[in-house]
Amino acid sequence: MKKYKPSDLVITGLGITTAVGQGKTDFTAALMEGEHAFGFLQRPGRQSSPAFLGAEISSLTYPERFSQRLLRKASFGSQVALVTLNEAWEEANLAAVDSERIGLVIGGSNIQQREMNQIHESYKDRVSFIPPTYGMSFMDSDLCGICTEQFRIQGMAYTVGGASASGQVAVIQAIQAVLSGQVDVCIALGAVMDISYWECQALRSLGAMGSDRYAAEPEQACRPFDQNRDGFIYGECCGAVVIERESFAVERNVKPYSAVLGWAMVMDGNRNPNSSYDGEVKVINRALSQAHLSPQEIDYINPHGSGSNIGDEIELSAIIDCKLDHAFINATKSIVGHGLSSAGIVEVVATLLQMKGARLHPTRNLDKPINSSLNWVRNQAVFCDFKNALTLSFGFGGMNTALCLTKY
Repeated sequence: MKKYKPSDLVITGLGITTAVGQGKTDFTAALMEGEHAFGFLQRPGRQSSPAFLGAEISSLTYPERFSQRLLRKASFGSQVALVTLNEAWEEANLAAVDSERIGLVIGGSNIQQREMNQIHESYKDRVSFIPPTYGMSFMDSDLCGICTEQFRIQGMAYTVGGASASGQVAVIQAIQAVLSGQVDVCIALGAVMDISYWECQALRSLGAMGSDRYAAEPEQACRPFDQNRDGFIYGECCGAVVIERESFAVERNVKPYSAVLGWAMVMDGNRNPNSSYDGEVKVINRALSQAHLSPQEIDYINPHGSGSNIGDEIELSAIIDCKLDHAFINATKSIVGHGLSSAGIVEVVATLLQMKGARLHPTRNLDKPINSSLNWVRNQAVFCDFKNALTLSFGFGGMNTALCLTKY
Protein backbone atom coordinates (compact mmCIF):
# COMPACT_ATOMS: atom_id res chain seq x y z
CA MET A 1 0.00 0.00 0.00
CA LYS A 2 1.15 3.52 -0.77
CA LYS A 3 2.09 5.59 2.26
CA TYR A 4 1.39 9.31 2.46
CA LYS A 5 3.19 12.16 4.13
CA PRO A 6 1.64 13.68 7.28
CA SER A 7 1.50 17.04 5.47
CA ASP A 8 -1.04 15.51 3.07
CA LEU A 9 -3.62 15.13 5.82
CA VAL A 10 -6.57 17.46 6.18
CA ILE A 11 -9.83 17.67 8.14
CA THR A 12 -12.79 18.20 5.82
CA GLY A 13 -15.98 17.64 7.79
CA LEU A 14 -17.18 18.40 11.30
CA GLY A 15 -20.19 17.25 13.31
CA ILE A 16 -21.14 18.41 16.78
CA THR A 17 -23.92 17.84 19.33
CA THR A 18 -23.77 19.32 22.82
CA ALA A 19 -26.09 20.54 25.55
CA VAL A 20 -25.64 24.11 24.26
CA GLY A 21 -26.39 23.34 20.62
CA GLN A 22 -26.71 20.73 17.90
CA GLY A 23 -24.85 21.47 14.69
CA LYS A 24 -21.97 23.81 13.92
CA THR A 25 -24.06 26.98 13.60
CA ASP A 26 -25.85 26.74 16.95
CA PHE A 27 -22.79 25.39 18.72
CA THR A 28 -20.55 28.20 17.45
CA ALA A 29 -23.07 30.85 18.47
CA ALA A 30 -23.29 29.36 21.98
CA LEU A 31 -19.51 29.16 22.26
CA MET A 32 -18.98 32.79 21.36
CA GLU A 33 -21.68 33.98 23.75
CA GLY A 34 -20.43 31.75 26.54
CA GLU A 35 -23.87 30.16 26.91
CA HIS A 36 -24.31 27.15 29.17
CA ALA A 37 -26.83 24.46 30.06
CA PHE A 38 -25.57 23.47 33.51
CA GLY A 39 -28.10 22.35 36.05
CA PHE A 40 -29.07 19.29 38.08
CA LEU A 41 -28.85 16.06 36.09
CA GLN A 42 -32.36 14.88 35.18
CA ARG A 43 -31.96 11.98 32.75
CA PRO A 44 -33.50 8.74 34.12
CA GLY A 45 -30.82 6.55 35.61
CA ARG A 46 -28.63 9.52 36.46
CA GLN A 47 -30.72 11.07 39.23
CA SER A 48 -29.60 10.96 42.82
CA SER A 49 -30.13 12.75 46.10
CA PRO A 50 -28.44 15.12 46.42
CA ALA A 51 -28.51 15.66 42.66
CA PHE A 52 -25.37 15.53 40.55
CA LEU A 53 -24.49 18.58 38.47
CA GLY A 54 -23.96 18.69 34.73
CA ALA A 55 -25.29 19.62 31.31
CA GLU A 56 -27.64 17.39 29.31
CA ILE A 57 -28.81 17.49 25.69
CA SER A 58 -32.44 18.63 25.78
CA SER A 59 -33.58 17.45 22.33
CA LEU A 60 -32.33 16.20 18.97
CA THR A 61 -33.24 17.17 15.40
CA TYR A 62 -33.13 14.21 13.04
CA PRO A 63 -32.43 14.32 9.30
CA GLU A 64 -35.10 12.89 7.00
CA ARG A 65 -32.83 10.03 5.99
CA PHE A 66 -33.31 8.38 9.42
CA SER A 67 -36.36 6.14 9.63
CA GLN A 68 -38.57 5.99 12.72
CA ARG A 69 -37.78 2.27 12.95
CA LEU A 70 -34.06 3.05 13.16
CA LEU A 71 -34.58 5.65 15.87
CA ARG A 72 -36.86 3.38 17.93
CA LYS A 73 -34.18 0.70 17.96
CA ALA A 74 -31.30 3.06 18.72
CA SER A 75 -30.21 3.99 22.24
CA PHE A 76 -29.85 7.62 23.24
CA GLY A 77 -26.09 7.49 22.67
CA SER A 78 -26.60 5.88 19.26
CA GLN A 79 -29.09 8.57 18.22
CA VAL A 80 -26.64 11.32 19.18
CA ALA A 81 -23.85 9.55 17.29
CA LEU A 82 -26.00 9.21 14.16
CA VAL A 83 -27.04 12.87 13.97
CA THR A 84 -23.48 14.03 14.69
CA LEU A 85 -21.94 11.73 12.11
CA ASN A 86 -24.54 12.80 9.56
CA GLU A 87 -23.46 16.44 9.80
CA ALA A 88 -19.80 15.61 9.17
CA TRP A 89 -20.76 13.13 6.42
CA GLU A 90 -22.79 15.70 4.51
CA GLU A 91 -20.21 18.47 4.80
CA ALA A 92 -17.40 16.24 3.52
CA ASN A 93 -19.63 14.87 0.72
CA LEU A 94 -18.82 11.29 1.66
CA ALA A 95 -21.70 9.95 -0.41
CA ALA A 96 -19.35 10.47 -3.36
CA VAL A 97 -16.71 8.15 -1.87
CA ASP A 98 -16.47 4.37 -2.41
CA SER A 99 -18.00 2.87 0.76
CA GLU A 100 -15.20 0.29 0.96
CA ARG A 101 -12.65 3.11 1.25
CA ILE A 102 -14.30 4.80 4.26
CA GLY A 103 -13.36 3.93 7.83
CA LEU A 104 -14.74 4.80 11.26
CA VAL A 105 -12.99 4.99 14.62
CA ILE A 106 -15.17 5.59 17.67
CA GLY A 107 -13.56 7.00 20.78
CA GLY A 108 -14.89 5.60 24.01
CA SER A 109 -15.35 2.41 26.02
CA ASN A 110 -18.19 1.36 28.34
CA ILE A 111 -20.08 4.22 26.74
CA GLN A 112 -23.66 3.13 27.51
CA GLN A 113 -23.53 2.48 31.24
CA ARG A 114 -26.77 4.34 32.01
CA GLU A 115 -28.64 2.56 29.23
CA MET A 116 -27.37 -0.81 30.43
CA ASN A 117 -28.25 -0.02 34.05
CA GLN A 118 -31.79 0.91 33.01
CA ILE A 119 -32.20 -2.44 31.26
CA HIS A 120 -30.82 -4.29 34.30
CA GLU A 121 -33.30 -2.52 36.55
CA SER A 122 -36.23 -3.22 34.23
CA TYR A 123 -35.55 -6.94 33.90
CA LYS A 124 -33.94 -7.85 37.23
CA ASP A 125 -37.01 -9.88 38.29
CA ARG A 126 -37.66 -11.37 34.84
CA VAL A 127 -34.25 -12.07 33.39
CA SER A 128 -35.54 -14.60 30.88
CA PHE A 129 -37.52 -11.84 29.16
CA ILE A 130 -34.55 -9.58 28.47
CA PRO A 131 -34.56 -8.56 24.76
CA PRO A 132 -32.24 -10.74 22.66
CA THR A 133 -30.74 -7.57 21.18
CA TYR A 134 -29.12 -6.95 24.56
CA GLY A 135 -26.65 -9.63 23.48
CA MET A 136 -25.33 -7.10 20.96
CA SER A 137 -26.10 -3.75 22.51
CA PHE A 138 -24.05 -4.24 25.69
CA MET A 139 -20.90 -4.19 23.54
CA ASP A 140 -19.41 -0.90 22.37
CA SER A 141 -19.00 -2.42 18.90
CA ASP A 142 -22.78 -2.17 18.50
CA LEU A 143 -22.36 1.56 17.91
CA CYS A 144 -19.99 0.74 15.06
CA GLY A 145 -22.64 -1.58 13.65
CA ILE A 146 -25.42 1.01 13.81
CA CYS A 147 -23.30 3.76 12.23
CA THR A 148 -21.77 1.61 9.49
CA GLU A 149 -25.17 0.14 8.61
CA GLN A 150 -26.85 3.54 8.33
CA PHE A 151 -24.05 5.17 6.33
CA ARG A 152 -22.89 2.07 4.42
CA ILE A 153 -19.36 2.33 5.73
CA GLN A 154 -17.61 -0.82 4.51
CA GLY A 155 -13.97 -0.14 5.25
CA MET A 156 -12.63 -0.65 8.77
CA ALA A 157 -14.45 0.29 11.98
CA TYR A 158 -13.64 -0.17 15.65
CA THR A 159 -13.77 1.52 19.06
CA VAL A 160 -10.81 2.75 21.09
CA GLY A 161 -10.79 3.38 24.82
CA GLY A 162 -8.55 6.04 26.27
CA ALA A 163 -10.65 7.33 29.19
CA SER A 164 -11.00 11.11 28.83
CA ALA A 165 -8.44 11.07 26.01
CA SER A 166 -10.54 8.63 23.94
CA GLY A 167 -11.74 11.26 21.48
CA GLN A 168 -8.28 12.45 20.56
CA VAL A 169 -6.97 8.86 20.52
CA ALA A 170 -9.68 8.16 17.91
CA VAL A 171 -8.45 11.11 15.83
CA ILE A 172 -4.88 9.76 15.97
CA GLN A 173 -6.06 6.28 14.95
CA ALA A 174 -8.06 7.77 12.06
CA ILE A 175 -4.96 9.68 10.94
CA GLN A 176 -2.90 6.50 10.95
CA ALA A 177 -5.57 4.58 9.02
CA VAL A 178 -5.43 7.15 6.21
CA LEU A 179 -1.63 7.44 6.30
CA SER A 180 -1.22 3.68 5.95
CA GLY A 181 -3.54 3.59 2.93
CA GLN A 182 -5.97 1.30 4.74
CA VAL A 183 -8.78 3.69 3.76
CA ASP A 184 -9.01 6.94 1.81
CA VAL A 185 -11.24 8.66 4.36
CA CYS A 186 -11.61 7.95 8.06
CA ILE A 187 -14.17 9.45 10.43
CA ALA A 188 -13.24 9.85 14.08
CA LEU A 189 -16.27 10.03 16.37
CA GLY A 190 -16.21 10.89 20.06
CA ALA A 191 -19.22 9.05 21.46
CA VAL A 192 -21.47 10.32 24.22
CA MET A 193 -20.35 8.69 27.46
CA ASP A 194 -23.78 7.97 28.84
CA ILE A 195 -22.92 7.54 32.52
CA SER A 196 -25.36 6.46 35.25
CA TYR A 197 -25.58 7.48 38.89
CA TRP A 198 -23.12 4.67 39.66
CA GLU A 199 -20.32 6.31 37.65
CA CYS A 200 -21.29 9.77 38.90
CA GLN A 201 -21.04 8.63 42.51
CA ALA A 202 -17.74 6.83 41.96
CA LEU A 203 -16.21 9.85 40.23
CA ARG A 204 -17.46 12.08 43.07
CA SER A 205 -15.98 9.71 45.66
CA LEU A 206 -12.73 9.68 43.73
CA GLY A 207 -12.57 13.46 44.03
CA ALA A 208 -12.60 13.94 40.28
CA MET A 209 -16.17 15.16 39.75
CA GLY A 210 -17.49 18.35 41.40
CA SER A 211 -19.04 20.12 43.08
CA ASP A 212 -19.30 20.55 46.85
CA ARG A 213 -18.55 24.25 46.76
CA TYR A 214 -21.29 25.05 44.22
CA ALA A 215 -23.78 22.26 44.99
CA ALA A 216 -26.67 24.74 44.91
CA GLU A 217 -25.30 26.86 42.05
CA PRO A 218 -24.80 24.60 39.01
CA GLU A 219 -24.03 27.54 36.72
CA GLN A 220 -21.01 28.41 38.88
CA ALA A 221 -19.60 24.92 39.32
CA CYS A 222 -17.71 24.39 36.05
CA ARG A 223 -14.62 26.59 36.32
CA PRO A 224 -11.45 25.18 34.71
CA PHE A 225 -8.23 26.91 35.78
CA ASP A 226 -10.01 29.04 38.37
CA GLN A 227 -8.77 29.13 41.96
CA ASN A 228 -12.22 28.04 43.21
CA ARG A 229 -12.56 24.92 41.02
CA ASP A 230 -13.30 21.64 42.79
CA GLY A 231 -13.55 19.04 40.04
CA PHE A 232 -14.93 18.50 36.56
CA ILE A 233 -18.60 18.96 35.70
CA TYR A 234 -20.09 16.39 33.35
CA GLY A 235 -21.60 17.42 30.02
CA GLU A 236 -23.25 15.26 27.36
CA CYS A 237 -21.60 15.88 24.00
CA CYS A 238 -20.49 14.17 20.82
CA GLY A 239 -18.18 15.23 18.00
CA ALA A 240 -17.04 13.92 14.63
CA VAL A 241 -14.18 14.87 12.30
CA VAL A 242 -13.37 13.59 8.82
CA ILE A 243 -9.70 12.87 8.03
CA GLU A 244 -8.41 12.41 4.48
CA ARG A 245 -5.69 13.33 2.00
CA GLU A 246 -5.77 16.84 0.60
CA SER A 247 -5.73 15.65 -3.01
CA PHE A 248 -8.68 13.35 -2.37
CA ALA A 249 -10.71 16.21 -0.91
CA VAL A 250 -9.86 18.48 -3.83
CA GLU A 251 -11.17 15.85 -6.26
CA ARG A 252 -14.61 16.22 -4.64
CA ASN A 253 -14.42 20.03 -4.41
CA VAL A 254 -14.41 19.85 -0.62
CA LYS A 255 -12.54 22.63 1.15
CA PRO A 256 -10.63 21.51 4.25
CA TYR A 257 -10.71 23.29 7.60
CA SER A 258 -7.11 22.54 8.46
CA ALA A 259 -4.07 20.46 7.76
CA VAL A 260 -2.92 18.00 10.41
CA LEU A 261 0.77 18.57 11.04
CA GLY A 262 1.66 16.59 14.14
CA TRP A 263 0.32 14.34 16.86
CA ALA A 264 1.60 12.25 19.74
CA MET A 265 0.49 9.87 22.45
CA VAL A 266 2.55 9.20 25.56
CA MET A 267 1.79 6.83 28.44
CA ASP A 268 2.89 7.49 32.01
CA GLY A 269 3.13 3.78 32.80
CA ASN A 270 0.60 3.74 35.64
CA ARG A 271 -3.12 3.21 36.24
CA ASN A 272 -3.58 6.31 38.38
CA PRO A 273 -6.10 9.11 37.77
CA ASN A 274 -3.42 11.69 38.55
CA SER A 275 -1.93 13.94 35.88
CA SER A 276 1.76 13.67 35.04
CA TYR A 277 3.91 16.71 34.37
CA ASP A 278 6.58 14.60 32.64
CA GLY A 279 4.02 12.89 30.39
CA GLU A 280 2.39 16.16 29.38
CA VAL A 281 5.71 17.84 28.59
CA LYS A 282 6.79 14.84 26.51
CA VAL A 283 3.58 14.65 24.50
CA ILE A 284 3.61 18.39 23.74
CA ASN A 285 7.24 18.34 22.60
CA ARG A 286 6.76 15.24 20.46
CA ALA A 287 3.71 16.67 18.68
CA LEU A 288 5.55 19.94 18.01
CA SER A 289 8.59 18.05 16.73
CA GLN A 290 6.54 15.96 14.32
CA ALA A 291 4.76 19.10 13.11
CA HIS A 292 8.12 20.86 12.61
CA LEU A 293 6.77 23.79 14.62
CA SER A 294 8.60 25.76 17.26
CA PRO A 295 6.71 26.65 20.44
CA GLN A 296 6.66 30.28 19.28
CA GLU A 297 4.71 29.29 16.16
CA ILE A 298 1.71 28.02 18.18
CA ASP A 299 -0.88 30.79 18.29
CA TYR A 300 -3.64 29.08 20.29
CA ILE A 301 -4.00 26.22 22.76
CA ASN A 302 -7.18 24.32 23.50
CA PRO A 303 -6.18 22.58 26.75
CA HIS A 304 -7.62 19.59 28.55
CA GLY A 305 -8.72 22.02 31.28
CA SER A 306 -11.16 19.85 33.21
CA GLY A 307 -11.33 21.79 36.47
CA SER A 308 -9.28 19.20 38.33
CA ASN A 309 -7.71 20.46 41.55
CA ILE A 310 -4.33 18.97 40.67
CA GLY A 311 -4.58 18.46 36.91
CA ASP A 312 -5.17 22.09 35.94
CA GLU A 313 -2.04 23.27 37.74
CA ILE A 314 0.12 20.51 36.25
CA GLU A 315 -1.17 21.26 32.75
CA LEU A 316 -0.34 24.96 33.04
CA SER A 317 3.14 24.13 34.34
CA ALA A 318 3.71 21.90 31.31
CA ILE A 319 2.45 24.61 28.93
CA ILE A 320 4.69 27.25 30.49
CA ASP A 321 7.78 25.02 30.60
CA CYS A 322 7.25 24.08 26.94
CA LYS A 323 7.51 27.83 26.19
CA LEU A 324 3.89 28.15 25.09
CA ASP A 325 2.77 30.79 27.59
CA HIS A 326 2.47 33.42 24.82
CA ALA A 327 -0.35 31.53 23.03
CA PHE A 328 -4.02 32.39 23.50
CA ILE A 329 -5.77 29.87 25.73
CA ASN A 330 -9.40 29.21 26.71
CA ALA A 331 -11.32 26.24 28.09
CA THR A 332 -14.13 24.70 26.02
CA LYS A 333 -15.21 22.52 28.95
CA SER A 334 -16.20 25.67 30.85
CA ILE A 335 -19.09 25.98 28.35
CA VAL A 336 -20.03 22.40 27.42
CA GLY A 337 -18.80 20.47 30.47
CA HIS A 338 -16.60 17.39 30.40
CA GLY A 339 -17.83 14.81 27.92
CA LEU A 340 -15.24 12.25 29.10
CA SER A 341 -14.84 9.90 26.10
CA SER A 342 -15.98 12.58 23.62
CA ALA A 343 -14.10 15.56 25.08
CA GLY A 344 -11.02 15.34 22.84
CA ILE A 345 -12.97 15.43 19.57
CA VAL A 346 -15.43 18.08 20.77
CA GLU A 347 -12.45 20.30 21.55
CA VAL A 348 -10.90 19.65 18.13
CA VAL A 349 -14.21 20.72 16.57
CA ALA A 350 -14.30 23.84 18.77
CA THR A 351 -10.72 24.66 17.77
CA LEU A 352 -11.44 24.40 14.05
CA LEU A 353 -14.65 26.44 14.25
CA GLN A 354 -12.74 29.17 16.08
CA MET A 355 -9.95 28.95 13.49
CA LYS A 356 -12.43 29.30 10.64
CA GLY A 357 -14.23 32.24 12.26
CA ALA A 358 -11.04 33.96 13.45
CA ARG A 359 -12.63 34.32 16.87
CA LEU A 360 -11.89 32.75 20.26
CA HIS A 361 -14.63 31.91 22.73
CA PRO A 362 -14.63 33.10 26.35
CA THR A 363 -13.85 30.93 29.37
CA ARG A 364 -16.78 30.85 31.78
CA ASN A 365 -16.22 31.37 35.51
CA LEU A 366 -12.54 32.24 35.13
CA ASP A 367 -12.75 34.85 37.89
CA LYS A 368 -9.39 34.15 39.54
CA PRO A 369 -7.01 32.23 37.24
CA ILE A 370 -4.59 29.99 39.09
CA ASN A 371 -1.90 31.58 36.93
CA SER A 372 -2.74 35.02 35.57
CA SER A 373 0.44 35.30 33.48
CA LEU A 374 -0.99 33.29 30.58
CA ASN A 375 -2.76 34.80 27.58
CA TRP A 376 -6.31 33.93 28.71
CA VAL A 377 -9.52 34.55 26.81
CA ARG A 378 -11.73 35.31 29.78
CA ASN A 379 -15.13 37.06 29.91
CA GLN A 380 -15.87 37.63 26.25
CA ALA A 381 -14.91 36.37 22.81
CA VAL A 382 -11.94 37.98 21.04
CA PHE A 383 -11.10 38.27 17.37
CA CYS A 384 -7.95 36.33 16.50
CA ASP A 385 -6.97 35.22 13.00
CA PHE A 386 -4.71 32.43 14.22
CA LYS A 387 -2.84 29.92 12.10
CA ASN A 388 -1.41 27.14 14.29
CA ALA A 389 -3.24 25.45 17.15
CA LEU A 390 -2.38 22.81 19.74
CA THR A 391 -5.07 20.66 21.38
CA LEU A 392 -4.37 18.61 24.50
CA SER A 393 -6.33 15.70 25.96
CA PHE A 394 -5.46 13.51 28.94
CA GLY A 395 -7.06 10.46 30.52
CA PHE A 396 -7.02 8.25 33.60
CA GLY A 397 -4.39 5.54 33.41
CA GLY A 398 -1.60 7.92 32.39
CA MET A 399 -2.79 8.75 28.85
CA ASN A 400 -1.48 11.95 27.26
CA THR A 401 -2.29 13.11 23.72
CA ALA A 402 -1.53 16.22 21.67
CA LEU A 403 -2.49 17.34 18.18
CA CYS A 404 -1.09 20.20 16.03
CA LEU A 405 -3.42 21.75 13.45
CA THR A 406 -2.75 24.55 10.97
CA LYS A 407 -5.25 26.68 9.08
CA TYR A 408 -5.84 25.50 5.53
